[in-house]
Amino acid sequence: MKIFKITLVLTLLIFSNTLIAKESKPISIKEKKANFRKLIVPAVDAVYKELNTQFKDISKNLTNSKYKQRIAKLKKTYKVKSDKELLMALKPHPRSIAIAQAAMESAWATSKFFKKATNIFGIWSFNKNEPRIAASGKRGSKTIWLKKYASIKDSVRDYYKNLGRSHAFKEFRKLKMQTNDPYKLVKKLDRYSEIGAKYGKELTSMIKYNKFYLYDK
Repeated sequence: MKIFKITLVLTLLIFSNTLIAKESKPISIKEKKANFRKLIVPAVDAVYKELNTQFKDISKNLTNSKYKQRIAKLKKTYKVKSDKELLMALKPHPRSIAIAQAAMESAWATSKFFKKATNIFGIWSFNKNEPRIAASGKRGSKTIWLKKYASIKDSVRDYYKNLGRSHAFKEFRKLKMQTNDPYKLVKKLDRYSEIGAKYGKELTSMIKYNKFYLYDK
């Protein structure tokens, strides 16, 4: 009986150590990127199509009385007054930019904020009544909070809304009405990151190297 118990314990230890080895085995960059594409690209694509349909629909019906209430609600959401500003806010920017930012901000969907809060783009929270988590770092004595999302699609939608209404990205919105060229547009995202103009350059490299531009076709 004692021999059986010892054998059982040894078997369990070996099995446990095998599981730990598998869990601790570092994932390759190739696997990380493949997992990221499976998770993020379909969500970005779905939200982009959703927003583009809305943009086209509103564009065609700005003077339609049946759309008056809906347009008023959208203007309130995006904090704009004119029809022109609304269209600038509603037009979704190229998927390649969203995917590149998702990769950079979430470390290819491996960051703490993505795993614990489904926050792909590092969106901060300033509302204590909404779902959120605390960042590990602080700004002086102040805690940095990040939004917590119910799904990847919700995270993508909020990201597009943020770029659609934040004053920091006004020039970005103006330019996207003139071009869909991601390499020109990313230059206007310098205020998204503390690294400033370098951020646009890094996004450009990310889009080119990983061929994210293919998702714009």
